[in-house]
Amino acid sequence: MTDQLVLASRASIAKGSKSFALASKLFDPETRDRATMLYAWCRYCDDVIDGQESGHGRIAYAGTPAERLAELEALTAKALAGEPTGVMAFDALARVAAQTGMPARYPADLLTGFRIDVEERPFETEADLLTYCYHVAGVVGVMMAIVMGVSPDDRATLDRACDLGLAFQLNNIARDVVEDAEIGRRYLPGQWIDAAGLSRDDYAAPRYRETLAGVVKRLVDLAEGYEASARYGTPALPLRSAWAVLAAAGIYGGIGRKVRAGGAAALAHRVSTSTAQKLGIVAASYAAAFSRSRRWPSPGPSRTGLWTRP
Repeated sequence: MTDQLVLASRASIAKGSKSFALASKLFDPETRDRATMLYAWCRYCDDVIDGQESGHGRIAYAGTPAERLAELEALTAKALAGEPTGVMAFDALARVAAQTGMPARYPADLLTGFRIDVEERPFETEADLLTYCYHVAGVVGVMMAIVMGVSPDDRATLDRACDLGLAFQLNNIARDVVEDAEIGRRYLPGQWIDAAGLSRDDYAAPRYRETLAGVVKRLVDLAEGYEASARYGTPALPLRSAWAVLAAAGIYGGIGRKVRAGGAAALAHRVSTSTAQKLGIVAASYAAAFSRSRRWPSPGPSRTGLWTRP
């Protein structure tokens, strides 16, 4: 019988991410339950910091963002110490960590990403951007790999998993660049904006969309390099996990590629993929998963030139 932690985690993923929910169905049952519990914790923390529910709307949480972050840090530390918290998301994280040997540094690294947002740290360089992407998404790739059975000591495979998380976040930033600008958030490096001849104050204004599309193209191009690197980690995964990873890579990478192909017009609305397109990617990824050791043999090409996690 499925317990309440798993059921509540499934409800969280169903509301928070249709793409992740679809990809998670490809896992074997044990991995799927662990992945959904990890997702529930990530989603809860993100919602508390952003003042949202399942990534949508606005919710009035008590306290300032800094105070809420401090509470998240305290509850996470308590959960990882094996103490019950009474909060589903943290008890779910505790179970995942206990079952997989998840090092505490990785949940802490994700919370550092929220601190970057709370403190509104400036993004000046590409390294600033990629450091942020690691803390909000690359480390999630690392934790997901551990959930899939990768040893916490397997640095090479975890680096490839981190690459996929980086690619996901870069594509998310590309898709949401105008929407983020409208609420005062800028993730594009200031140096990129300057090089394009745009103003940092109104780079996303409609009259600058053609130029901004060139900056967004640079972002998607960067994401593709990390996506390509990540595929060389899939031979280390069980078949069904590799299938899920390759499907997720195709879905999220497809969003970035649609944004890039659409140019300025794609920046005027939120680009997405249809259910039919997602199912097509899932089907193609099944064949790719079977041939992964031949197509992306381990250890793969050198990651020289790619940003590397701490």
